[in-house]
Amino acid sequence: MEDIKKVAILGAGAMGAYFASRFFDTAGFSTVLIAKGHRLDKLKTKGLVVNGKSYAIPVINPDEATSKVDLIIVALKHHHLEEAVQGLEKLVGDSTTIISVMNGLESEEYIGSIYGMDKMLYAVSVAIDALRQGNQIIYTKPGKHYFGEADNTHLSQRVLRVQKAFDRAGIVYETPEDMIRMMWWKFMVNVGVNQASAAMRAPFGVFHKSPEAQGLMEALMKEVIALTDVMDVNLTNRDIEEWYPFLNVLSPQGKTSMLQDIEAGRKTEVDIFGGKVVELGKTHGVRTPVNQTLLQVIRVLEQHPE
Repeated sequence: MEDIKKVAILGAGAMGAYFASRFFDTAGFSTVLIAKGHRLDKLKTKGLVVNGKSYAIPVINPDEATSKVDLIIVALKHHHLEEAVQGLEKLVGDSTTIISVMNGLESEEYIGSIYGMDKMLYAVSVAIDALRQGNQIIYTKPGKHYFGEADNTHLSQRVLRVQKAFDRAGIVYETPEDMIRMMWWKFMVNVGVNQASAAMRAPFGVFHKSPEAQGLMEALMKEVIALTDVMDVNLTNRDIEEWYPFLNVLSPQGKTSMLQDIEAGRKTEVDIFGGKVVELGKTHGVRTPVNQTLLQVIRVLEQHPE
């Protein structure tokens, strides 16, 4: 495979804007945003502003695409996935790689069911403290981005190709041997800090200092670990401890994506966090009372955000 040159980003929120700005700022990449309807019109009219810099990144309707791209990064909210990911056929070729940096455990399989799992790499992003307000995105920590095949004992050509592109774009990454374990670790983190922050309206600074906030976050996480004990995934309480070095360098004023959604009156991703934990708990006979409670709390906050 030749080097990655053409990059398309689907989703122009905090995560999508970060990746789009990195590739757009790097010589040798042709970068576009994918959108339809009012989202396309809004992006064409207003563009993106990342850390105070305005970006006029080209926006294309995938139905009107005239050539394949080398890399598609999907950075959507879960409830937008089914509609937004349809109709990318004119962009996806044999050598196209698709990476989803979405939250949850299911997006790769869903996208792969449409375009082929052979084109998918698994990915998670950790400790990026991006805040979005309208078309403006601010981050102080670019985070670390983990990606790869499910098993990376031996690196595939697809992985090596993306590693080279991330190196050129200055994106900090790691390719762990066991990517599925990494996906579950990020899921555990999201279940804990996203839900606790949304329920308490707490930015990261609260979790830096408050034992009570940390206790709620960890109680949510421990129910994920209890699930992995019966699902052949190797997570332990030590994995909770390994989250704190990432958490403690995040801006105290930074906020999780779920807290940002609550404050903006948007639908949250609680169904793929607490909802998924509760669902798996029922399937596998594992009690999940803390996630059940937070699921109810956050659904009320969604309906009554004021």
